Amino acid sequence: MGELTVFGRDTVHVWVGRTTGGRPEVAPRLLRRAGGALLGGPEREVAVGRTPDGRPWVRAGGVALPVSVSRGEGLVVVAARRAGPVGVDVERRRPLPAVALARRWYAPAEAAWLAGLPDGARVEAFLLLWTAKEAVGKALGRGLRGGGLRRRMPPAEPGAALRPVPARRDVLVGHPGCDGDLVLAVAVGGPTATVTVVVEG
Repeated sequence: MGELTVFGRDTVHVWVGRTTGGRPEVAPRLLRRAGGALLGGPEREVAVGRTPDGRPWVRAGGVALPVSVSRGEGLVVVAARRAGPVGVDVERRRPLPAVALARRWYAPAEAAWLAGLPDGARVEAFLLLWTAKEAVGKALGRGLRGGGLRRRMPPAEPGAALRPVPARRDVLVGHPGCDGDLVLAVAVGGPTATVTVVVEG
């Protein structure tokens, strides 16, 4: 899978799970795995749930673990981090009207940038921006509400180091390498020096 590093000693762990037949238990299982791995102790003692606004939570031994969940066609992704807020988003690469969607949802400068790309690069660029916006919204605890899709992102490059979000220097976002047809974004909030993203599989 992939790993991204910038200066510091902070790690985000990402687990990717496959689903079949709409099985809802995959996300809780991955959340318990995250809690067991990062908080210590057996997974059966890790409690998981959702807040009234739908955000996931994980606790073990009275300690809460910052987590984020993303679901896509046939998969669930969980990100967890001890040091502070985290957000994750995943999308499958697929044909879509990237320029039209960007003009509808993104800031004019991002839509114009995307329209100026070669035809073959537009869908990838659209998905990199989309997942970054989703991940940042989750790390901020508000999703895409309040103009989140128009929030500018740093240049989107798969495998590039986490980099600051324009106008939000306290939030970093990046795209760790991921298997096959997946576009994965991870965002972290709070004071950060070095952040490593490890995709566990």
